[in-house]
Amino acid sequence: MKSQAVVLLNMGSPNSLFEVESFLKNMFNDPLILGIKNAFMRKMLASFITHNRVEEAKKNYQAIGGKSPLITHTLNLTNKLNELDCKRFYTYAMRYTPPFAYQVLEDIKRQGIESVVLFSLYPQFSYSTIHSSLIDAKAALQKLSFMPALYEISSYHAHPDYIGCIIERIKASLGTDNPNEFVLLLSAHSLPQSRVDGGDPYQQQCEQNKEALQKALESEGITFKKIALCYQSKVGRMKWIGPSTKDTIAKYKKHKMIIFPLSFTLDNSETEYELKILYASLAKELNVPQYRVCSCFNDSERFAKSIINILEEHLHSLK
Repeated sequence: MKSQAVVLLNMGSPNSLFEVESFLKNMFNDPLILGIKNAFMRKMLASFITHNRVEEAKKNYQAIGGKSPLITHTLNLTNKLNELDCKRFYTYAMRYTPPFAYQVLEDIKRQGIESVVLFSLYPQFSYSTIHSSLIDAKAALQKLSFMPALYEISSYHAHPDYIGCIIERIKASLGTDNPNEFVLLLSAHSLPQSRVDGGDPYQQQCEQNKEALQKALESEGITFKKIALCYQSKVGRMKWIGPSTKDTIAKYKKHKMIIFPLSFTLDNSETEYELKILYASLAKELNVPQYRVCSCFNDSERFAKSIINILEEHLHSLK
């Protein structure tokens, strides 16, 4: 029997068009997404937002095959990890769609496992993402009266193994072409400006991520015409951190460009629809000479090995 379980944490996504509405309701009812303290008012507003967004969201998911690929990629990644690391049991929990943390941790408890690592699939820390997942997992442990030795890995935005995974994906997109002819756009999920002003370290970690990547590329002799950080997936009218990916594509429209989805480790609707369909269409309208989007790491062996390395380094540092 394995004594340690590793739970990969992510937001979750609809696995069919029927799950789109419940996904949106669960997400907008999260107090760390919709910052309304009154639970009843938050639930009402979440229902209102969902009602206004659900049909458009369904059309977007329909355009990428009727569901998000996130669950499939996550399952494949956990299978790869279990193949590579026989010492631990790897599984995953989603915040807004099944499998939820309670059911996953209940299964781990049933197995008699005494140590649990909660591992973020978000490279950069944010209160709206990994912090919400950690709170949810800890609440589940409390309800289950399950008190394993608990460890958390909540960011690794500048870790050399993670940076190496990014470079591998960029090289695959670049092929034999000259990087000097391309602008590299690092597109991260945006966040309301008020969250950053309130102390969320997400934007700072995205910028540190860019700096670490730029240094690593330079050390390999890979020099782009420009490397720019931008942000996608803004919702609503409030001010969000920028510049936006849309505006950045327009700014560099005369140049060949490669997009890397900086805040995503697994492909999802933001990469498959927003970057590869919506913004690809924009790039075509703007006559961008070349527009390429890097795939996320998904279940690549290099990313799986990086997770194991990051995990073992973290546990060793605590001894």
